[in-house]
Amino acid sequence: MDDKELFEKINNIEIRQGKERTIKSYVLRNNIISPKAENILKKYMGDYGFFFEDSSLDYQKLFNNSNPVVIEIGFGMGDTTAEVAIRRPEFNYIGIEVFLHGFVNLLNELGERHIENVRIIRFNAVDVLEHMIPDGSVEGFHIFFPDPWQKKRHHKRRLMNPSFLNLLARKVRTGGYIYMVTDWEEYAEEVLELSASEPMLMNPFGGFAPPVTWRPITKFEQKGMESEHPINEIWLERIGNI
Repeated sequence: MDDKELFEKINNIEIRQGKERTIKSYVLRNNIISPKAENILKKYMGDYGFFFEDSSLDYQKLFNNSNPVVIEIGFGMGDTTAEVAIRRPEFNYIGIEVFLHGFVNLLNELGERHIENVRIIRFNAVDVLEHMIPDGSVEGFHIFFPDPWQKKRHHKRRLMNPSFLNLLARKVRTGGYIYMVTDWEEYAEEVLELSASEPMLMNPFGGFAPPVTWRPITKFEQKGMESEHPINEIWLERIGNI
């Protein structure tokens, strides 16, 4: 594709469904592709990025191997994504992010560091999961520090709600996991309560989970700890049949 088509596709981040669209968990603030970002997109998109299609992903074709696939939703700047992929090379990782700056930053890091077990897409996560990810095909989901939408009137924008949790549960394989980390305790308690009502999921810890050794501490997380925000980790596992 030519450069114009590439940039147009990068900025098309959701399925258009008219004015009555489901409430989203994000608000875009900047959608302008800078000259630097243009160069990164042209250089690395073909190797590490992919676009939305209304058809199931072929993981084997995407990664050129049959390793288990983990999906990270909302990877931010992507530093943690890259580090986790290096620490756990036995897994393939799909990163989903709508914010342009973070998407381009991770794309550049993947290319510069030759991290071959990560592929990323700039698109609405719900659309990607519903249209591209087969049920029962994912090893795990990572959701690190999702926006807590602190004000009560904005809680409806929170990513982790009953329908989204059910969607994750349907996509993960039996025995697979959903791993969420947040420094907003009230949000964490809410997700624990929601998970108890999802019959496809179980909490092996009965509450918050202990930290895993392979997840690095992010700059965002460090700031939270400095502000004395408790870091709450939630680990849920898929049970039963689809």
